[in-house]
Amino acid sequence: MFTGIIEETGTIRRVQKGRVSGSLTISAGRIMEDIKTGDSIAVNGICLTVTSFSSAGFTVDVMHETFARSSAGYFRVGTRVNLERAMQAGGRFGGHIVTGHIDGTGKICRIRRDENAIWYEIAAPTDIMRCIVEKGSVAVDGISLTVARAGRESFQVSVIPHTEKTTTMSERREGDTVNLENDCIGKYVEKLLQEGPRVSGMTKEFLRENGF
Repeated sequence: MFTGIIEETGTIRRVQKGRVSGSLTISAGRIMEDIKTGDSIAVNGICLTVTSFSSAGFTVDVMHETFARSSAGYFRVGTRVNLERAMQAGGRFGGHIVTGHIDGTGKICRIRRDENAIWYEIAAPTDIMRCIVEKGSVAVDGISLTVARAGRESFQVSVIPHTEKTTTMSERREGDTVNLENDCIGKYVEKLLQEGPRVSGMTKEFLRENGF
């Protein structure tokens, strides 16, 4: 479990690819303080397991499903990535619940500056847009962000300078692909509504009658 509050950025130092899977070696600093084999690290929002490490970085395996659903296939030597260790039970919950299980990718279609804010418009497929709601949460490359505006085919987030400076958002350009993870609560609610009375009796009409 993660919060979407990025701890630091790391750099891809090695990419190995097989027929359907591969591994990445990533250099890092802060997150190496207490790293162990088997730890979960969110790499651009993708939950990956540490298979080995040294004083300078760590290695993770990447499965076919991860390549298929995320931007991991675009990683190259020198690519900077957002890094976050799994949340500690006694830590502050500064972002939102992020699982590190990427729902899909989106494409940045517009970037504009508005005084001290940077606005990013991201186009996404229908299955992701269904769970995007204005003022709700979304993880973009693992960064916990608030949806400022939501349309039918795209949504917008407003990023403060601190977030742009301390994450890879400063390197994003129009046309770039980003990893997206919907708010998990929204996904569960959508599933329950799809299943309807067969599971819980929860329907749109039931929610409306009870003030939701």
